[in-house]
Amino acid sequence: MGVLAAVVVAAGVATPAAAAAPVSRAACPDLGPGLLRCLTTYTPGAARALADGPAGWGADDLASAYRLPGAAGPDTVVGISIAYDAPNLEADLAAYRAQYGLPPCTSADGCFRKVNQQGAAAPLPPADFGWAMESTLDVSMVSAACPSCRIVVVEGNSPGFADLAETEDTAVRLGAKVVSNSYGAREGGTPLSFASHYQHPGVTVVASSGDAGFTAASYPAVLASTVAVGGTSLFRDPDSPRGWAESTWWGSGSGCSAYIAKPKWQKDTHCGKRTVADVAAAAEDIAIHYSDAGGWRPVNGTSASAPFVAGLIGRSGHAGTTQPADLYARSSQFVDITTGSNDRTGTGQKCGFDYLCVAGPGYDAPTGVGVPDGLAGF
Repeated sequence: MGVLAAVVVAAGVATPAAAAAPVSRAACPDLGPGLLRCLTTYTPGAARALADGPAGWGADDLASAYRLPGAAGPDTVVGISIAYDAPNLEADLAAYRAQYGLPPCTSADGCFRKVNQQGAAAPLPPADFGWAMESTLDVSMVSAACPSCRIVVVEGNSPGFADLAETEDTAVRLGAKVVSNSYGAREGGTPLSFASHYQHPGVTVVASSGDAGFTAASYPAVLASTVAVGGTSLFRDPDSPRGWAESTWWGSGSGCSAYIAKPKWQKDTHCGKRTVADVAAAAEDIAIHYSDAGGWRPVNGTSASAPFVAGLIGRSGHAGTTQPADLYARSSQFVDITTGSNDRTGTGQKCGFDYLCVAGPGYDAPTGVGVPDGLAGF
């Protein structure tokens, strides 16, 4: 069972408190130019578990909120591009899947595979606490979205642009039809020189939009070849037919590119180039089992929503054919998010109360065309 975020009542409707950004720590500190960072945040302290299950939204909550089908999906290979090694990744994935009644996914049965950036089982790169937390979140969210999907985790030697670009190519070479990227850096000439690695025929590439709210567009999410995924705050709403409601997560990355031309399939008018994001999903208070931090704990970030969407694309049966343009063409198949702001003031003042940082009817940058409603949008 998930833990409810703090809510306020506005016009008779419960919505997440706009300016109540929690005290949290970035799992991967910003190490400066030339390196990407993972996009997970967590609250330091002891791991916790409740009598009725782990704290945070679990796979069962997400399946209910996004009205996922009960039938098992295809065994699509979903790739995870990541830096450094997560030594306990397979064990933590097993704990997560067992907790939520998902079928095992192990190296023994061929469902789970972890390799270095060249595609070999050894030697693996050194371990890193923050990036391992990110890896754990990634495989958990793919599992929640697509329990039948196979997972290949490709670990880069570093979070440098060249190393992570190679992990992308390796994931595709090993059969991934969807590749998830839960990391980002400010767009610019150096990162954009690696853009070709995030575009492969017959492959869908998904990336987190960022966790810094309305700011410079994040690479690789800003690439026109990439499905950029923003974040929401999810909460129960018994008065809604869906039983759930969502508002913009305060950290959900959005921005207007300074480099990437406006794709023909984007029609928003206040950004002359590529606008981030395209779609969104839950990014706050997500339960994972992470051994290096003591067990079960809730984490936040568009690094949760991106692999979740990647898993849904894998489950849809359209992995590889689904591209960003398709999501806009099927925008009516998503649930429009119309409340909240990601400018960290909770007001929208930072962007002049514009759709670039304030959710509203139709497309907006923090949540794109909306959140999944089953698999029809993919």
